[in-house]
Amino acid sequence: MQKRPIGTSALQVAPLCFGGNVFGWTVDEKQSFRLLDAFIDQGFNFIDTADTYSRWVPGHVGGESETILGKWLKQRGKRDHIIVATKVGGDMGSGKKDLSADYILREVETSLRRLQTDYIDLYQSHYDDPDTSPEETLRAYDRLIREGKVRVIGASNLSADRIRLSLQISREHGYPLYQSLQPRYNLYDRQPFENELLDLCRENTISVLSYYSLASGFLTGKYRSEADFTKSARGEGMKKYLNARGYRILEVLDAVAKRYQTSQAAISIAWLLSQPQVVAPIASATSIRQLEELVAGATLKLDPDALALLNAAST
Repeated sequence: MQKRPIGTSALQVAPLCFGGNVFGWTVDEKQSFRLLDAFIDQGFNFIDTADTYSRWVPGHVGGESETILGKWLKQRGKRDHIIVATKVGGDMGSGKKDLSADYILREVETSLRRLQTDYIDLYQSHYDDPDTSPEETLRAYDRLIREGKVRVIGASNLSADRIRLSLQISREHGYPLYQSLQPRYNLYDRQPFENELLDLCRENTISVLSYYSLASGFLTGKYRSEADFTKSARGEGMKKYLNARGYRILEVLDAVAKRYQTSQAAISIAWLLSQPQVVAPIASATSIRQLEELVAGATLKLDPDALALLNAAST
């Protein structure tokens, strides 16, 4: 499978990233291992998680996803063949987002222990911390890269102005540059990224790793009315998509999926991979069937007519 670089770094990833937010939440450890095995067996190599996954579950404290991934990495013995991405800066119980140097240098050690590895391939600023200067954050990342604990850095949920300032500081001080960006981006959620961040990513060779690639499942086509909300733990979040534009997107997804004899999820992933700067959409699965749909999308190239229909419906 042809791999793509993350920014200008040496990291090479297959065109689909498994979202580890489900590990320890909607899938248990045994099913997580089964899904990861199937993913890697298909030739993919990129897995994304975060220290905060899954604090939102009652009784969880964060780190559950990293812990499951770490056990799998240890048992399978394929660490050098896997690109592991995790994040720092989210609220782990302090009540605030934190990208201070002291916090990053402490939290990376905890993530490394949970992941049972001595290095993180892609370490990402999960959220902005308005109380910490980007210079302090980048200085900490520079130290971690020099120590061999981190290979490449990326950003998630940072504004265009904050990324631009961070890039300027990195160039002035010789600190590492953000090589990737994780924005909310999918066939339904287009405007914020395309209007505010796309040109910045293109101009600075920043790779896009879209999250909510299937709009929390809406773009799979399984949520057509409020009666469908009980189909998953994310069902209640579908209400915002059930409008004229959402139904228009589903109608075109249905038609294009039928034409290609594949699923709506596969078409949604294929559409993302046709967009500028998108290197690997992030998507999660709770079953092998769902994973197969994602894989089909990552290996499907849509023709111009299909892209035109999808673009028109989602504009």
